[in-house]
Amino acid sequence: MKLGVYSACLPSLVPPEAIDAAAAAGYAGIEWRVASDIGSSGHPHFLTNNRCTVAPDSRSVADICTRTRAADLEVVALSPYIDSGDVAGVEEMMRFARANSVPSIRLRAPWMDDRGFHRLFAEAREFFDHVSTLAGHYGVRALLEIHQRSICPSVSLAHQLVGHLPPDRVGVIYDVGNLVVEGYEDHRMALQILGDHLSHVHVKNAHYVRPAGGGVWTHRWSPMDDGVADIPRVLRLLTEAGYRGWVSVEDFSDSRPVHERLRFNAQFLRQHADFETPVPQSL
Repeated sequence: MKLGVYSACLPSLVPPEAIDAAAAAGYAGIEWRVASDIGSSGHPHFLTNNRCTVAPDSRSVADICTRTRAADLEVVALSPYIDSGDVAGVEEMMRFARANSVPSIRLRAPWMDDRGFHRLFAEAREFFDHVSTLAGHYGVRALLEIHQRSICPSVSLAHQLVGHLPPDRVGVIYDVGNLVVEGYEDHRMALQILGDHLSHVHVKNAHYVRPAGGGVWTHRWSPMDDGVADIPRVLRLLTEAGYRGWVSVEDFSDSRPVHERLRFNAQFLRQHADFETPVPQSL
């Protein structure tokens, strides 16, 4: 397997700083957050003020790909925030990816809303059918991320949505931390269900907390080694399943400073799985 990091979990770093930090910590590649809401001054935040973001235009994407590879890191994927149904947005991002030899882009299913599951599912199925055609044309794989509060929070629903499509065109991101929040199925069974559609893995962890005054428990992102998800077991199962793709760190906890967190996660994951040693691309 190959060890990467998703830039969204490095909100305090601008992209050149993230490249240096990831290379120093022993990662092999970076999955880039692509969005128009680029963070600036003020307290950094994973979603609302994220400086480790690439603008969604051809020049910015080309520049970050060049910078990443100059540091002997691979560009794992482009991760934009494209709404389900936005075929034009997908095609534009696939053009950027193909022009810069990026193998895949991340997509998501619709958020669950008042339109109801069945209507949303039918619309999403039509959308991903279009996405599959575009993927064949551009040679860029689309990755459906399993995500809480979407209509595909579980492996079973993700497979029901895209399992009929060629896995070399449309795959699934197995997000271990998201499954703590919603959609968990036994990991061994889930990987068997996905089969060849298992195309990418996100690792993070979470635990549940109860408000001080009582009430409903809610999730909170936690360090990789301290949460509900048994990350070492997941890595063992991935190895047993013959998975050889990317495992991207998407740690949204804040218990350690960012550089220490990067180093810790790389060391922790390498203790529990056989990851490729980064090889300088100039060799």
